[in-house]
Amino acid sequence: MGFFLGGILFLIAGYFIYGRVVERILGPDDRKTPAVANPDGVDILPLPEWKNQLIQLLNIAGVGPVIGVILGIKFGKVALLIIPLGCILMGAVHDFAAGMMSLRMNGANLPKIVRDLLGAKYSAVFSWIMVVLLLLVVAVFINVPANLIDKTVFPETTFFWPAVVAIFLYYIAATLFPVDKIIGRVYPVFGALLIVGSIAISVALVIAGFRSPEILADCAGFADFQSKNPLFPCLFVTIACGIISGFHATQSPIVARTMTSERQAKATFFGMMVAEGVIAMIWAAAALAIYNIAPENLALGGPTVLGNITKHFLGSWMGGVTIFAIVVLAVTSGDTALRSARLSIGEMFSIDQVKISKRVATCIPLIVVVAALLWWSNTSAKSFSNLWNYFAWGNQMLSATTLMAGTVWLLRAGRKASALVTLVPGMFMTAVVASFILWTPGTGGQPWGLVPGGLPLGASIVLGILAAVALAIFAFRRGRSEDK
Repeated sequence: MGFFLGGILFLIAGYFIYGRVVERILGPDDRKTPAVANPDGVDILPLPEWKNQLIQLLNIAGVGPVIGVILGIKFGKVALLIIPLGCILMGAVHDFAAGMMSLRMNGANLPKIVRDLLGAKYSAVFSWIMVVLLLLVVAVFINVPANLIDKTVFPETTFFWPAVVAIFLYYIAATLFPVDKIIGRVYPVFGALLIVGSIAISVALVIAGFRSPEILADCAGFADFQSKNPLFPCLFVTIACGIISGFHATQSPIVARTMTSERQAKATFFGMMVAEGVIAMIWAAAALAIYNIAPENLALGGPTVLGNITKHFLGSWMGGVTIFAIVVLAVTSGDTALRSARLSIGEMFSIDQVKISKRVATCIPLIVVVAALLWWSNTSAKSFSNLWNYFAWGNQMLSATTLMAGTVWLLRAGRKASALVTLVPGMFMTAVVASFILWTPGTGGQPWGLVPGGLPLGASIVLGILAAVALAIFAFRRGRSEDK
C-alpha cells in the first residue's frame, strides 16, 4: 500500500515542484496563441481552459495506462516506483515541451516541428513513421474498446463487428467536423465518466488493501514473465502511456490550437500527464491485487483481466460503469489520432484543411488503410498481437524524437543548461528503443524487433547507449545552427 499511495503523493508533489521548474525553462508568457492570432474556425479556435484540459486528458489517456499496466505490473511492484518517477521526469516534460513548441509555431503538428528543428532529412523518414503509427493507434483503439464491449458489456452475444463499425464511424465524423462541434461537446461527458470510474476503483482498492495488505505484494507467478522480459528495456515499452508516450506529442498540438493563453500550458500539458500517471498507478495496483487474489488471471489477456478487476472490486453495476469509462479512454484517443493523421498529411503535402471537401479527400486514403488494418488484425489473434506490438515500440521512437526536438528548440533559445530537462530523458528513451528493437526476439508476448532472433541483451544495451550519444551529438549540432 505504501508504494501505491506514496507514488500518487509523489506525482502530486512533482506537479507543483518539478512542474514549476520546467515551466520556468519553457517560458510560457502573454504572447498571442494560434487560437487568438490566427483562428480558422475548424482546427484552430478558442475553447475554455477546463475543456482543453479534459480534451488533453482524454486524448492522451488511451488504453495504455490501463491495459499496458495490467501487463507491466508483472515486472513487480517496482513498477509502482518507476511509473511516478518516469511520469514526472520524462512523460510530463515531453508533453509540456511538445505543446509549447506547437504554440510557438502557430499550432504546428509534430512533422513540421521535427522538420524545423531536426532537419528535412530526418523529418522525411520520421513523418511517415509517425503517420503509420497514428493509423496503428486508430486500428488498435477501435479493436480494444470493441473487444471490451463484446466481452464485458454484451457477453451473451457477438457484438464485436457492430461495435467496430460504430466506433469507426464516430472516428470519421470526429475528424471531419470542426473541433468544437463533436470533440468539444462530448468530451466533458466522457471526462466525467472517466473520473467516476477511476475514483471508484481507487476507493475500492484502498479499502481492500488495508484489509489484506498481502494483495499488493509481488506475486510469485511473475517469475516466468520476468525471466523472459528484462526490466530494461522492456518495462519502458510495455508501460508506455503511464510513464512516457510519443503518441502524446501528436495530440498536444490539437489542444495547442485551441488554447487562449500560454499560461494554461503547465496545467494542460504537464498536469494532464500527471493525471494520467495517477490513472496508471490505480490500474497497476488493481492488477497486482487481482493477480494475487486470483492467480489464474496471469494467463488471461488484458481486456479479460480488466473485466475481472472491475467485477471483483466493484460488482456488476459499478463495474460496468468503469468498463465504459475505459472504453471512453480508448475511443477518445482513437478519434484524435485519426484527426492528427489528417492534419499531419495536410501539413506534409500543403493541403488546406479548412474546406470540408479537402478534409474528406485527405481522409479517404486514411480510412482505406485503417479498414485494411482492421480486417488484417482480426484475421487471427496473432495478427492483432503483431499490430499492438509494433505500435508499442514505434510509439517510443516518437517520444525520443520529440524530446530531442525540444532540446534543439531550447538550445536555439540560448538555454544550454536548461536543455538537460529534455536531453536526458531523450537520451534515455533513445537507449530504450534502440536496445529493445535490437534485442527483442519476439517471444514472451513482446514486440518483434529489427534483428531476426535478436542480439544478445548486453550487446543491444551497449549499441542503444551509443545510439543515444549519437542522437545527442546530432541535437547539439542542430541547436547551434538555424539551418533547415
